[in-house]
Amino acid sequence: MSHHHHHRSLSRTSRTSISSATNRRSPSPSSRPSQTFHASILPRSMPTPALVESVAGGAHYAGIKVDAESPKHPHTSMDRRRSSQEMAINLKADHHRVMADLQELYCCRPTPEIFERSWNKEAVFEDPLSVCKGFHEYAAQWYAMPKLFSNSVTLSSRVMSSTNSPNRLVYAQTQEYTYRIGGQKKVIESIIVVDLDEEEKIVKLSDQWDGKLPTWFGSHFLRRVNAKVAPWFVHVPNK
Repeated sequence: MSHHHHHRSLSRTSRTSISSATNRRSPSPSSRPSQTFHASILPRSMPTPALVESVAGGAHYAGIKVDAESPKHPHTSMDRRRSSQEMAINLKADHHRVMADLQELYCCRPTPEIFERSWNKEAVFEDPLSVCKGFHEYAAQWYAMPKLFSNSVTLSSRVMSSTNSPNRLVYAQTQEYTYRIGGQKKVIESIIVVDLDEEEKIVKLSDQWDGKLPTWFGSHFLRRVNAKVAPWFVHVPNK
């Protein structure tokens, strides 16, 4: 009698153990595995147009061509940001005068007064076609332009920097030239770097087409030859 009761007690204990094990194997709904969605590895905020423009501007100045904005969307937020950035550049009065004189030269309207007012007699002028040293060489290049082009128009210009130390003006320019022979048009985008002396006159001007100058072997020699030959064929008015 006693032995039988002990056997039933063991059975009840076994059922309790099995029930406990089953409960452990069958978790409640609240403890069931759930799928966790992790945040995307992509940034939530994309770069702003102003940031992109800033990077592009730096790249352009470093020699990388920057595509022009599409004319289909005028007065965009990027335009407004660009205008505010330009206004933030404190353009010196003398730099403004030099820039205005240079625009006259690029538009094929050279005058003795411009060179007297804004150019050092020993200045250096360089572009992909020439490396000029001194008045007679660089003035001949400017006076040759009206003979080559029937028209020249500044499509756009944008000041990139205007500093006191060094005394330098840097701006981007897009110029459209019309050849006298054939009437073909050519658009040149360039970065123009202007260094000035203590009298606020140009001592060096570097006109970098598409943000660069030629570096291939022999290019400097040919550009110097062009600078020396041009005065033989181009008349420079006396001051």
